Amino acid sequence: MNPTPIENTQDARVEFARASDLDAMAELLAELFALEGDFHPEREKQLAGLRLVLENPDAGQLFVLRAGNRVGGMANALITVSTAEGKKVVLLEDVIVAKDFRRRRFGRLLVETVCEWAGARGFSRLTLLADKTNESALVFYQSLGFTHSTMRVLRKKLA
Repeated sequence: MNPTPIENTQDARVEFARASDLDAMAELLAELFALEGDFHPEREKQLAGLRLVLENPDAGQLFVLRAGNRVGGMANALITVSTAEGKKVVLLEDVIVAKDFRRRRFGRLLVETVCEWAGARGFSRLTLLADKTNESALVFYQSLGFTHSTMRVLRKKLA
């Protein structure tokens, strides 16, 4: 079941990703990770991670922004449980719009579609991670109603 395509003047739509989209999505992740200090592009790892989400819809949902037959953006909506909320919630990761697709409201279309999908399924919160030095992304997310959290992300590499 795909989300309802939302069209704009350039005939862009947001859909659930398919296996045939994985190569394009790995390219988008390489573009994203080049902007972030914490991650580095490693195509095989990115493809493995994308396949894990694609093959396990209870764990999350991959979305692509498509204009014609070209994948111009993506988002990864991971599903988890919040004990604070007592419900399932979404962790939004890997939001990227290809450089030549930017400044055309495609990012807004992508994130709003994910928010609508999550709300329609009863998820009570959507949390996202953005690089703290990516000011344009932070301003963009705030324009969509996201607010800063007092929580701080810490991580420990296990393998």
